[in-house]
Amino acid sequence: MPVFLLSDNPEFPPPRLAGDRGLLAVGGDLSENRLLTAYRCGIFPWFSAGEPILWWSPDPRLVLFPKDLKISKSLKKVLKQEKFQVTMDEVFEQVIVSCARIRRNGFPGTWIVPEMIDAYCRLHAAGFAHSVESWYEGKLAGGLYGVSLGRCFFGESMFARVSNASKVAFFRLVRHLESQSFRFIDCQVATEHLIRFGAKTVSRDRFLMLLEQALSEPTICGRWRFSALNCV
Repeated sequence: MPVFLLSDNPEFPPPRLAGDRGLLAVGGDLSENRLLTAYRCGIFPWFSAGEPILWWSPDPRLVLFPKDLKISKSLKKVLKQEKFQVTMDEVFEQVIVSCARIRRNGFPGTWIVPEMIDAYCRLHAAGFAHSVESWYEGKLAGGLYGVSLGRCFFGESMFARVSNASKVAFFRLVRHLESQSFRFIDCQVATEHLIRFGAKTVSRDRFLMLLEQALSEPTICGRWRFSALNCV
């Protein structure tokens, strides 16, 4: 499959034309309009420092339906201890910067380069990108961020400085999304961590169908707050 070179026009080629690894296009920019157009098409940016902007639409796609969330016995115990205070949209920039600083096995660098941080902070200011924060003894201990359109949440990254902090944040997010009738969380590519939470792979065609249904509903734009305490 060819890799498309993007122009100043924010439109994308059909995601079904992505190559075997999911790479669809190169170039363009990280403007609010371009990013939102990409997410609505089931496409996301992912590139490293020194590379041009790369746009992906993998097949298969990892998704989590809120009703399918699985909680381990150990995490249930942590949740019942209530050792973390969890908030939403309190310190978005701190969360994304913390995600960028986490070094993952096999990846010496990060794809959350400064241009990505700036772009998603702008999306947050516009009310489309959101963070969930876990606090321990008054300090930021973990969290995650992503983008919301319609009734779909596109998960981007998470981090933890204290064991289980990001897991608790993720649990609270999923329960919140379920209470707001969100259809699914886009987890992008398969990881054992998210599969243990109940995420499953679906074909790109099915993902695009699910996305179309989710986007038919209104976006909850602006600053988010938990509607109620989410129980285990």
